Amino acid sequence: MRHYQWVEFTGGGGVAGAGVPIVVCVSADVSVRERVVRQLDGVGPVVSCADLTELRTMLFPAPSAATALPPTVPPGSVSWGELVVDRAGQQVTWRDDPLPLTRTERELLARLIGPPLVVWSHEQLFASVWSDAYLGDSAVLHSAIRRLRHKLRSLPGGPRVHTVRGVGYRLDPPPGRA
Repeated sequence: MRHYQWVEFTGGGGVAGAGVPIVVCVSADVSVRERVVRQLDGVGPVVSCADLTELRTMLFPAPSAATALPPTVPPGSVSWGELVVDRAGQQVTWRDDPLPLTRTERELLARLIGPPLVVWSHEQLFASVWSDAYLGDSAVLHSAIRRLRHKLRSLPGGPRVHTVRGVGYRLDPPPGRA
């Protein structure tokens, strides 16, 4: 069953009394959201999100540590135990053996293992890895994290990416480091 509701907001920044139609599409189904955006292209602003919690976050962002600027990642190499990410040389090694990662996976890993070990929010990772604003659709990020996890699983004693529900991702400190 589909539920559509047309809501008209009147903004204070335009002509007095003029309504600006804004379409809000809330659906967990990405294909539905994409179809609505395609069909309404050029009609006016379209807000698309997966659920009401995401819509609230987009409309009323709360200032928090999660929306703070991401920690800076030093150029050069960062390491987690015997895992080394050489950003300048664009390579990753585990116990001196190369680990084939894509540029996106390498940059995600560099952020997660780079000092300090912190929880990286979705917003921070989008800004830092993709140099883009987080618009509420985290499918690209989740897909990249899933591929990274798969590749890290083959490393005995290597890092594990943990999900911090509703916030982002983090790693545990390497063995022997508190």
